[in-house]
This record gives sequence, structure tokens and C-alpha cells, in this order.
Amino acid sequence: MTVSVTRQHSPAAPGARPRPALRRLRPAGRRSIRLLGRTLSVLVILLWSLFPLYWALNTSLTTLSGAESRPAHLVPAPFSIASYQQLLGVTGSQSGFASQFGRSLLNAVIESGGAMVLTIVIAVLGAYAFARMEFLFKRTIFVSVLATLLLPAYATLLPLYRIMSSLHLVNTYLAVILVYTSGFLPLATWLLFNYFSSVPKSLEEAAFVDGASWLRTLVSIVIPVALPGIAAAAIITFLLGWAQFLFPLVLTSDLSSQPVTVVVAALNGQRIVPFTLLMACGVLTAAVPGIVAIVLNRFIISGVTSGAVK
Repeated sequence: MTVSVTRQHSPAAPGARPRPALRRLRPAGRRSIRLLGRTLSVLVILLWSLFPLYWALNTSLTTLSGAESRPAHLVPAPFSIASYQQLLGVTGSQSGFASQFGRSLLNAVIESGGAMVLTIVIAVLGAYAFARMEFLFKRTIFVSVLATLLLPAYATLLPLYRIMSSLHLVNTYLAVILVYTSGFLPLATWLLFNYFSSVPKSLEEAAFVDGASWLRTLVSIVIPVALPGIAAAAIITFLLGWAQFLFPLVLTSDLSSQPVTVVVAALNGQRIVPFTLLMACGVLTAAVPGIVAIVLNRFIISGVTSGAVK
């Protein structure tokens, strides 16, 4: 009689080390889980951010009946660019609305551009003074300027309106530009202060040896070197000005100075304007800062990061 003996593997001891193959697989598995989590997070953020823009574009590229159809279409059906033709004045209908929208776009460009120029001029002078010059209460003044960033912007709305009203500047470009400048100046000063602090002092010392003044050194030496930082601050200021709504809503009351954000919001409650046309207005309004940010993105990144690293 043959007796077969089956070997049974005894369980591993409590303190035994895992096999090398398992040790190699576990870190790989953790990396895969982390990569999957990051990918899902990015997809959720993109969906949350871009889907409203896509839906506005989808609605603007169809007819009114197509936009109101149920169930909703994920692609324009039927496809139509009539809203953009009306908005840009290509067709004869809605020509008054087209001129109104075009004027509001011009107002937004003037106000945002004017605030950008004024803010950058003052911020360059102020940031350079804080970064290089020595004067009484320098640190206190600089901290006070930066502390205004902690204040809610709308807390200053009524005081600024009273000031502009007393100066008879309500419903003018100048009122909006000055208010924008007062709000954007601390941020621009802080960005340029970091950038000017990173510029080597040897460049300025060489100019001083040749007899150049502070202003001549700033214009001839520092500004050309700091152009990436200045461009970044200018672009950020323009984008912030374009996105404003409440301040121009309070400071302007007619089309002569109302920017596009206020005009589109006012048209939202008017039933005479088709819903698809409103969506086309929103797409074009968002397209301007979007194109600026995409085209000039490298200037923003290089300017901000270069000023942050010494």
C-alpha cells in the first residue's frame, strides 16, 4: 500500500518579510491609484469650469426652437450662426441691438485699458520706490498698501460713489477708470515690487556711477529688464477690469459709458431679445479675455514666476 503525503505550506511567520515581487507591485499600485485620482480631479474641474461655456456656445449656434427643444441637444441642432450675424450687424434685423453691443464693447476696452495704463504707471513708480529707496515709514506704508487687499472690494462701493458724485464724474469713463485703478493698484504694486527686488543692484549702481538719476535709471535700466513682470501685471489688470460688474453698474447709468458686462446683464430680463442672441453676447464677451489669456499666457507665467524667485 502506497501512502501519498501532501505537503502543506505553513503560514508565514508574523515578522516575515513579503516577497520581493509583492514589494515591487505595491508602490506601482499606489502610484496608479494616485494618478487615477489626479486624472479624475482634473476632469471634474474641467467639466465644472468649461461645460457652462460650452453650453452657451452650443445654444448660441442654434435656432430659438432648437434651444427650447426637449430633450436638449449636446450639439447644435439645427446649426445656425444667425445670432452672431445679428449681433455683428451682418443682417438688417436687430441692427440697433448690434450697435448697442458694439458700443458697450468699446466702453469696456476704454475703461479696462485706461485703468491698466494708469495702474501700471503708478505701480511701477511706487514698487520701485519700495524696492530700492529708503524713506521714513517705508515698511509701514508698504504694509498699509498691501493690507487693502484684505478689505472686501464692495465695502468701498458707496464711499467711492459719493466721491465721484461730489466730483460730478458719475457716468463717465474717468470715474470707472479711477475706481478700477484704486482697486487694482495694491496687487500690481506687490507684483512689481517682487520683480524689482529680483533685479541685480549692480545694473543700477553702474548707472549711478555714470551720473544717472533715480528716474533715468528706472526708465533706461530697470524697466527694460523688468518688462516681463510689467507685462504680467498689465495683463492681469486688464482682465480684472474686463470682469467687473457691480462697480460700473453703480457708476454708470446709460450706454455712453456702460461696459459690456452691464449691458448683457440688463438685456437678460428683456423678452424682446432672443435667448440664443443673449448666449452669443455672453460667448463674445468671454472670448475677449479668454483670447488675451491664452495668447499672452507665457508672459503672465514668466512675469509672475520670475519676480517670485530671487
